[in-house]
Amino acid sequence: MQAYEKLKANFQRAGLLNEVDAVLHWDQAVMMPEGSAPMRAEQAAELSLVTHEILSDPALPDLFEAAAEELIRDANPWDLANLALMRREHAHAAAVPPDLVVAEQKAAAACEMRWRQARAEKNFQSLAPDLEKLLDLVREIGAAKSAALDLAPYDALMDQFEPGGRIEKIEPVFDELAAFLPDFLGDVLDVQASQEKPLQPSGPFPVEAQRRLGERMMGEFGFDFDRGRLDESHHPFCGGPMGDVRITTRYDEADFSSALLATIHETGHALYEINRPSDRSYQPVGLAGGMALHESQSLALEMQTARGLPFLTHAAPIIREAFGAAPGPEWEPENLSRLFSRVVPGFIRVEADEVTYPAHVILRTRLERAMIAGDLVVVDLPGAWNDGMQDLLGLTPPDDALGCLQDIHWPSGAFGYFPTYTMGAIAAAQFVAAARQSVPDLDGHIAAGDFAKLTNWMTVHVHSQGRLADTDEILTRAVGRPLDVGAYIVHLKTRYLN
Repeated sequence: MQAYEKLKANFQRAGLLNEVDAVLHWDQAVMMPEGSAPMRAEQAAELSLVTHEILSDPALPDLFEAAAEELIRDANPWDLANLALMRREHAHAAAVPPDLVVAEQKAAAACEMRWRQARAEKNFQSLAPDLEKLLDLVREIGAAKSAALDLAPYDALMDQFEPGGRIEKIEPVFDELAAFLPDFLGDVLDVQASQEKPLQPSGPFPVEAQRRLGERMMGEFGFDFDRGRLDESHHPFCGGPMGDVRITTRYDEADFSSALLATIHETGHALYEINRPSDRSYQPVGLAGGMALHESQSLALEMQTARGLPFLTHAAPIIREAFGAAPGPEWEPENLSRLFSRVVPGFIRVEADEVTYPAHVILRTRLERAMIAGDLVVVDLPGAWNDGMQDLLGLTPPDDALGCLQDIHWPSGAFGYFPTYTMGAIAAAQFVAAARQSVPDLDGHIAAGDFAKLTNWMTVHVHSQGRLADTDEILTRAVGRPLDVGAYIVHLKTRYLN
């Protein structure tokens, strides 16, 4: 097994460097002074270059062939999958010249820092030159990977986040949702109009109280604070190494729910990272699955669980006590459940309800595909965004901060990521429905504050599987079928029309 062991050592080096990069990214988002951005860009670029050199090493193909011969004699499915994933990572890396890797990393670091200022100033045009430069480099990467992997450029970029993800598979799902949602949204709004409007608890809700509440909920869901932490950033995210998981959220003293739900969302990501197969650390097969699976875990906690009555039966008194509020009807579980599941078309994706959330993702997917194809230039993005919001949700953002500046993905170079959000929402509905069938009275356990029944089921069927199989295969093993919008539609009808 000499060739395979050498490959494992090489990929462990790359894995360790990726973890270092993740911590540097957390530091940049949470703590780093703005004036340090040029230095961080150099550091990130150098790390990416060294990692790229490891993964694109021209000696690897010969090692792959020798390792394949070795594994014929000891065909462990984890090792066979690992070797296939090594080949995939090498193919992605070898397709891109080193100077392009460095240029894209530096451009992304600069663009992300510019985005923070532009968002605060609600001024897209101040970001446009940096974003245009970054987009040109991303398109160049997409073209290089397209030629090497025999994929369309957008598919090649999406494959970085969702292995095997192809727009020809996703588009029919999005088309089905786009056809279903307008009439359904109208039905939901009619039902809501016939009901008494939920009461809104009055603030302000101090940031420190929100932070303590978020940490308590993280702990109840099983987050290990000896192996991670919660911080604040411009855009909520989960990152860091498997044994040092970093969650961030953002706070609004007028609305405690936005930070609480974002924190629970990121906790779903964190549990996936914490519970990956530890005996496969630093190997491709030991990583979390594609981002559709990752988003399914965050949305299973945030959308499927935390917005529902069983969870709020347990959490409502905890939330009220966190802010020192007197008992009242606005703090009753039923009221909070109606408030948390209130359907109100809005501008901000991360605060969107389940019914309108897919529209946000469909819009971003359409726009980034057009940008990668060269059909939409950066300076026209705000107008195209506003037109799309009007078409899909009947809203026109009043400024860029509520429009095309709200997400960090494009300024950080992440083109091809957005489709995985709605894929994840669909998969979350499938997983939770299967968990309910498998675990007697799952909702009763959740109402009693016992979340382990749900999270343990996810660990067995998703977290512990690493990348042993792709998204559809893991779904099929867990729920009996691949990605299927049917369970999601059933969930929406059950929650919002009954």
